[in-house]
Amino acid sequence: MITKLVISDLKRMKETGEKIACLTSYDASFARLQDEAGIDVLLVGDSLGMVLHGDKSTRNVTMDDMIYHTRLVNNVRQRALVISDMPYQSYTSTELAVGNAKRLVNEGGADIVKLEGGEEISDIITAIKNIDIPVCGHLGLTPQSFSTSDGFKVQATTEDAAEKLKQDALLIQQAGCDCMVFECIPAEVAKEVTQALNIPTIGIGAGVDCDGQVLVLHDMLGITGKKFRFLKNFLKGNDSITDAIKTYISEVKNKSFPASEHFF
Repeated sequence: MITKLVISDLKRMKETGEKIACLTSYDASFARLQDEAGIDVLLVGDSLGMVLHGDKSTRNVTMDDMIYHTRLVNNVRQRALVISDMPYQSYTSTELAVGNAKRLVNEGGADIVKLEGGEEISDIITAIKNIDIPVCGHLGLTPQSFSTSDGFKVQATTEDAAEKLKQDALLIQQAGCDCMVFECIPAEVAKEVTQALNIPTIGIGAGVDCDGQVLVLHDMLGITGKKFRFLKNFLKGNDSITDAIKTYISEVKNKSFPASEHFF
């Protein structure tokens, strides 16, 4: 019988040094392949707005969209833990955030809900935790802050900005975050903050020293054609999508991905 991962497993992986392998997932077919390949975490990201809908940002994604796609992924996963994004403007107040977090868990089947932001959302994180829903934070590049991808640039590049990110990370950990995503920040900053936190960190464009890695599935398969520095096409050199996913998991686990050419 397959045992489904829970948040305590991610915390154990941080403690033992085992890297966490995460990919985005939006539907049952891919989720089944990912789960069977051994992925640890499936992130139902609001990136689906750009990847599946063809939008210029994540801002048009609705709660109904997130619940629908989370439910598709949850229907077939057997082992992987499912994190689901709270979409743009779905957590502008404590009451709204709590209600929407409940929907993602009860209607979609999410294990963890993910919110973008630092100190300004700490009270909201605490409120969600108070109803026993695990929370994943998201710092660095926060896509919901931009109406187009033109604003997607490396963050925390100055000493002051790096210190602000560290303080935000510590504050939202204290507020109740169970894990955290760092997106597009210098590798040294990600390493320092990861070491300062007691909770697992998952990086995208944040170097190899985060406790885990995440990529957008369609990016790592070369489907979107994006050429971001932190990306690698794992389908190249493999005969199937399953082999590409397995290679990604292996390279995350053995710390060969991301390599230095993928760092900021």
